[in-house]
Amino acid sequence: MTLTQLRYLVAIADAGLNITLAAARVHATQPGLSKQLKQLEDELGFLLFVRKGRSLEAITPAGSEVLERARVILAETANIRAYAANQRRESHGQLTITTTHTQARFVLPPAIARIKREFPQVSVHLQQSTEGAALDLLSSGEADMAVVSTAGGEPQGGVAVPLYRWRRLALVPRGHELDRAGRAPDIQELSRHPLISYESSTRPESSLQRAFTGVGLEPNLALTALDADLIKTYVRAGLGVGLLAEMAVSTSDTDLRGWPAPKEISECIAWAVLPRERVLRDYALELVNVLAPQIDKRDLRRVLDGNQDPDWPEPPTWESLTQTITS
Repeated sequence: MTLTQLRYLVAIADAGLNITLAAARVHATQPGLSKQLKQLEDELGFLLFVRKGRSLEAITPAGSEVLERARVILAETANIRAYAANQRRESHGQLTITTTHTQARFVLPPAIARIKREFPQVSVHLQQSTEGAALDLLSSGEADMAVVSTAGGEPQGGVAVPLYRWRRLALVPRGHELDRAGRAPDIQELSRHPLISYESSTRPESSLQRAFTGVGLEPNLALTALDADLIKTYVRAGLGVGLLAEMAVSTSDTDLRGWPAPKEISECIAWAVLPRERVLRDYALELVNVLAPQIDKRDLRRVLDGNQDPDWPEPPTWESLTQTITS
């Protein structure tokens, strides 16, 4: 039995029993993968899959047991390799981050630039997705870190590290009736205008929906998008009042006026969610430290190692953090 055989077994299961797809994912030939699978079954003395002709139809009960243990072995093998690389102070590797458009576009660039200066041989891969999909990618092992936001409790699916607090802005084009000095629109005023916000705002449990229903109102969501830049585009087109993250609005948006969203629309927290029971490379933890300088790196390491319960300090505001990241 070899680690390669176990890796091929997991790849077949994760590819929905499609050997061609599994072979492509592990950079092997289909005949080579099939040969290794047969050798593994011969050594074990039982079948791992139910076959129909040359196709795999299902995983056998015994195969499910082996698959579960193979995943543990491969995960621990990866942990040993990561630990050894950290001990050797290796400066090369790959960091995969799954995150939303707003974080990828407006928050991560200066932080990743700092990591690249310190670890120039590290390749960084961004996977843009919704918050729910980002956590799914993390739990499936397809990412090293998820950077997401919540307006309620901490996200599940890993060790959640609070990075910073941010608020939403109500954004209008210059000349709009809410483009006025001295007074931000309240929630009653916003309810009388078509709104443009994130796609997640359509969910009944979203913080935006809760804010309006909490005062007996219903938001008029005229348009939603995953992309904050698209929200600004449609605000400029005069289709409604934008409600979006403050990070997405900069001093270059001189044709727009932004107001802090009404107090009923709760503040959000951005989180780095890290996989449990996985040894992360030093450059991944350094990125978390850049995004959360208020957290001691030693405390972060102890929490991830399971030697300390999380007791994070209150995260700073976005305004405070941005000065630190870009300095």
